Parts: sequence; structure tokens; C-alpha cells
Amino acid sequence: MFQTNALRPSLKTVLKTTTVAGLAAVMLSTGIPTAITSSFAAAVKIEAPQVPSFANVVDAVSPAVVSVRVQSRANPVSDDSGSGNGFSFDFGGRGLDELPDDHPLKRFFKEFGGPNGDKRAERGHGPRDGKPGRLRPTSQGSGFFISEDGYLVTNNHVVSDGSAFTVILNDGTELDAKLIGKDSRTDLAVLKVDDKRKFAYVSFADDSKVRVGDWVVAVGNPFGLGGTVTAGIISARGRDIGSGPYDDYLQVDAAVNRGNSGGPTFNLNGEVVGINTAIFSPSGGNVGIAFAIPASVAKDVVNDLMKDGEVSRGWLGVQIQPVDKDVAESLGLAEASGALVVEPQAGSPGEKAGIKKGDVITAVNGDTIKGPRELARKIALMRPGTSVDVALWRDGKAESVKLEVGTLPADTKEATTGDDQQQQEEQPSSEKALADLGVTVTASDDGKGVTISSVDPDSDASDRGLKEGQKIISVNNQEVKSADDILKVIEAAKKDGRTKALFQIEADNASRFVALPISQG
Repeated sequence: MFQTNALRPSLKTVLKTTTVAGLAAVMLSTGIPTAITSSFAAAVKIEAPQVPSFANVVDAVSPAVVSVRVQSRANPVSDDSGSGNGFSFDFGGRGLDELPDDHPLKRFFKEFGGPNGDKRAERGHGPRDGKPGRLRPTSQGSGFFISEDGYLVTNNHVVSDGSAFTVILNDGTELDAKLIGKDSRTDLAVLKVDDKRKFAYVSFADDSKVRVGDWVVAVGNPFGLGGTVTAGIISARGRDIGSGPYDDYLQVDAAVNRGNSGGPTFNLNGEVVGINTAIFSPSGGNVGIAFAIPASVAKDVVNDLMKDGEVSRGWLGVQIQPVDKDVAESLGLAEASGALVVEPQAGSPGEKAGIKKGDVITAVNGDTIKGPRELARKIALMRPGTSVDVALWRDGKAESVKLEVGTLPADTKEATTGDDQQQQEEQPSSEKALADLGVTVTASDDGKGVTISSVDPDSDASDRGLKEGQKIISVNNQEVKSADDILKVIEAAKKDGRTKALFQIEADNASRFVALPISQG
């Protein structure tokens, strides 16, 4: 036993002199007890809890999502010895021809056109033959098929400046597409791929059933990385981001970046609940705030684009602004809601029906109107020629008019707020101060209203944006041409127990209403 034990090395010696790789062999040769060898068991493995996966949704919808590559023709640049199209070139006192052939600026102009832009001219696409420049990539976004015969949806801002369009499928196949129609007001566009194959496509969801907190999956082409999938939730509904009168965005927190524009956001049934359009990002990248056009808006617009190549919208033809608490009080309204008419456009359906400035539109066909954007969206969704009942608040009582909705002209805005008005310079004549209001006015040279010649910076008028050079056109919907006219209207309002008066302010050919407190002294 003693000899045997002497010949057998101790466990401590084995561990000190043996590499890890040879440990198992030494343990067997030395006869280490089973209790010790059992500590070297199989790798750790646990049963993970069952959580929802988006894999099935992604597998189903990915073939319908595409990348959209847009090309535009470069503008021809003059070949006139270093100047053309209003540009002149001076490179340290030397002309372009005097630069070395390997100079980066010379290589740039040879490749992209400009002074002595030889490559473009030699290829027959330069200014020498009067033909447009060759196609060059200008933008890249996302899109998705909505029919098996190749109609697909993307954003207007992705394709708006394009001359040629290429659709890249999720398997890398590239196909040419043509523009069917686009709508700048909702930032939507429809392309068409003509191919014999049948395309995988997706459908729009009923987004009225979408709730804040629902899971969504965004698929798109961020930064040119096609087929990228992100997930998140619906963060909010009905977002107005100031992009137009029809803003009604879904806010999502799925990672959406540049290049995702035009791509779909899906619910867990694989239906499109929104089209990714904009992000809020101080840094330029995803910060968890993205905005998608709701399916209900997109569906109607897309159908019109597929059918007619354009969108026909209803039109009232009135400039409107919100009714705030002060305006409501000055008009005798019980609550601050509705759309205040600043000015009906001449010849518009609203003007023909008798809608006047100072009216508040409170309902359309019995549906309550809470504000200007709700009115704009509601009228826009109506077919031109539709007959509607418009409820008004006028001169302290409710009235109604019946009218036929017109067609929104191409360059007409349904609603403007007058927030960006600029002052107009007018020549003052006789001035008179309205001390209680904090303004000094003078009669206008054109006989229309009175011109504000000064504003007390500590007054309510100043706080509400009144500025020197702007005009007061009316007070409480009564036209004024002098300071005395203003004072008469204010005195009448005081007798009626009003504490505020409604002033119509005009600047830069646009009008808005402002409610100012009036002294009861």
C-alpha cells in the first residue's frame, strides 16, 4: 500500500502539473473518485419561457415588401469655359483647364458635368446636343405590393423628383416600375411593376380597431439595408405634426430610420395598419418616435390614385382657424370648439352658400366639428358634388346653411392659421391711441380697416402677436375704418356684458382673428 500510494501522484500535484486539456485523462489514470468527476457536468441549459414571436408575421409579409430606388436626370450644365447657368468658377486664379488632370475638382466635373464636362457630352447626354442629362440615383426608400399584378405603395417624397424607378424584391430581383400617381397632401404615391409573375401582396387593416399599446412590426429599407425588421407598439393616435391640413398620424416606437419611408407597419395579423412617413429625431437617427399614415387614410387615397392617377377632394373654400377660450368668450360660445371662418374665398362653395367671416362652423351633417383640421379632413373625404348641411354660430345664435361641396383646386390650402403673417408697411396719417388695448392706429390709405402704427410691448395685444404695420379689418365682425369705429363696437360689447372683443387682423394678404380683453371701466 505504501509503495502503491508512493507511485500514485497526489490530486494536488495533478492539478498543478496538468493542463486543462489533459485533465480528464489524468483523472482516469489516477482513479479520482466519482464524486469529484461529477462536478464536470454538461453545459448549462434552461427552458426559456414562451414569449410571442414575430417570426411568422415576418415570414408571411416579407415577400410583399420592397426597396424603391429612384433616379433623376442631372440638369445640363453649360460647357462655356468655366461658367454657365449663372455659375462662375475660379480655382485660385486658375481656370478649370489649367488644373492638373488628376485634380479632384477636374475629375468631379468631368464625371458629373459642368465646365468642359467631356464625359457627358461624348455620351450624347450633355448640353452640346441639347438632350437631358443621364439618370443618376437621387433617393431610396421602401414600399409594398397591394395587388398580385404589381401595384405598390410608397411615399410621395420618395418618388416626387424621380424620372425612373426600380423596385428591388426581397430576393434581390430588380424590376422597373412606372409612376401611376402621387398625392403631396398625404405624402402617398402608387407605382406599378409590369411583369408576368404574380406578386405576394398585403392588405390594409381596419385601423379603427388599432389601440394604443398594440404590437406592430415595421419592415423596410433603412439606410439602404433592405429587408430590415423592427418591432414596437402604437404609442399614440391622431398625431398632428404640422405637415398639412390632413395630419392624423399613428405614432409608433418601432425603430424607423431614413430609408424606411414608404414602408409598411403591420399588425400581428400581417395587415398594414400604417405607412411609415416621418420620424422625430434631433440626431437624424431613430429615437423611438416615428409617424405612420393610418390605413384608413391611405386606402382611399391609394384607390383614387390607382383609378385616376390623382385624388379628388371636397372643398369649402374658407380660410379657418381654431376657436380658443378667448375667442369663444368673445363670440358668446359655451365652449372653445369649432372652426372660425377668417375669410371665405370669392366664388367658393362656402361663399356662395352665405358663409361669412366671423362664423364658427360647429357641425357638418350633424357631426360635431372640434377644430379646423377635423373640418378639413371631413370635407376632403367627401366627393365633390356632395350636398351637406353646415351648422354655424353667427351673431350669438345657431344657424345652418346647405351647400354643395366643390373640388379642391390643385394649389389651394383648405385651412391656414395665419401664424406666420408678416407686417406690412403703411404710411401713417392721423393717429389715435386705444390705450386699453395697447395699440395706436391710423386710417389706412386704401380705406380698408385701420393700420396699427405702434404696439405697447407690455400689452395683451403684443402678447397675442399684433405688430406695427398690420391692419385691423373688423371688430366683432363689424368693419372698422377709424379708431372711433373700434371704440363704438367695444362700447356695445361692454353693454352686452362681454369681456373680450374679436379683432380681425390682416397681414401679408392673410387674415386671422384675435380676441382681446376689453376694459369694463
